[in-house]
Amino acid sequence: MYARKLRDAVHKDIFLSDAEVAAIDTPQMQRLRGIRQLGAAYYVYPSAQHSRFEHCLGTCWMAKRIVSQIESSGSFAFSEVEKSSVFLAALVHDVTHIPFGHTFEDERRLLERHDRSPARYEYLLGRGELGDLLRSSEAGRLVLDMLSPGEELPPDRQYLGQIVSGTIGADLLDYLKRDNYFCGLSYEFDDRVFHYFRVMGGQLVLDMHQGGFFRRDALSEITNLLRIRYVLSERVYYHHAKMAAGVMVSKAVEKALASGLTEEELCRFTDDALLQHLRQRFGDDPALAELLDDFRQRRLFKRCYMLSRRIGGDNVGEVVRKYHLNQGNRRSDAERRIADALGTDEHRVAVYCAPAQMALKEADVPVTMPGGKMTALSSLNSQEIRVLKEQHQLLWKLYVFISPALAERLAEAGDVCEQVIGFPNELPAERRGRLL
Repeated sequence: MYARKLRDAVHKDIFLSDAEVAAIDTPQMQRLRGIRQLGAAYYVYPSAQHSRFEHCLGTCWMAKRIVSQIESSGSFAFSEVEKSSVFLAALVHDVTHIPFGHTFEDERRLLERHDRSPARYEYLLGRGELGDLLRSSEAGRLVLDMLSPGEELPPDRQYLGQIVSGTIGADLLDYLKRDNYFCGLSYEFDDRVFHYFRVMGGQLVLDMHQGGFFRRDALSEITNLLRIRYVLSERVYYHHAKMAAGVMVSKAVEKALASGLTEEELCRFTDDALLQHLRQRFGDDPALAELLDDFRQRRLFKRCYMLSRRIGGDNVGEVVRKYHLNQGNRRSDAERRIADALGTDEHRVAVYCAPAQMALKEADVPVTMPGGKMTALSSLNSQEIRVLKEQHQLLWKLYVFISPALAERLAEAGDVCEQVIGFPNELPAERRGRLL
């Protein structure tokens, strides 16, 4: 019996149990109302203001639909404790996010990922009202085990976590719909995809056969998920203006961390509260204040230099080690050298480098074939899946951004970057529409 019905812009009616409502009403979950799902993407798509709180509700609902469909297929039965734990885990799975989380974690690598940080797990789940609530029930204690960094469920129960955040699970199904909707895009997947979920050998899989025959309709619909994921990556997640806004706020936080800001403090803030706190506490630092003021007024950094995979795989790996992983402090050193050559301050230059893999991990979801054989989706002889994986890898870029105060010197800055980074600037060709 459900305790509450909520109306969601994406999924319409969402039904929640008493335990789920109690979790929602904790301060730890309510904080997520003030953390945008897509960070600074609202500077590109003004309506992309949806929050991680909304996404958590949607993920919980997607988990319920997956479990319901698996059970209705007659192929597997969940215990009541398992169902409650999966739904609660889906609801609270993002509670360890900090403001602009993926920006700091994945783009600038200032902090560990939210789901790998023992400190954030301890602060937001290990103690406090939400942690106490979860520890008070068997299902809640299983949730804490499922979400604990570095911990894994036994092999025969991996499906519990995979329903929440597997390669294709509740998390993905919600954010594909939600990000698409709030960015004003028009890409959809059919609800038929829920019919393909099964549990086999302790794993969540997608069933690709029926009556002894391969299901091409299943392949088409799952491929459509990959297509939507690619389009969102191209148009939203890796949009250059979103990256520019992200490196600006990242550089501000990087300076604040060096001046005493702690990860535990970040766990208390919403997006806007963080920006206000940085301005109040560190506003006497002119560089940090300039970054924050430019960010708030959307005076975004401008691209002056770009690299793509044209430079070759071995070179990509070396560039990633230097400028994404920042090994030997090479990224910071490059920013200083570029700034010195332009006669400006280091905070006005930012190097952004994507990770090397740029893997479309959803292509590796396990699927079952006629005869019960399990394999990866990407191992099927599907040309479209191969092309989507290749196109996703080609989204890899390195950018150098400079402050709008230097906007009249973009060409000069590009020449400097060529000398510092060691590869020809591909941005002029990009602006002329030259494709890979």
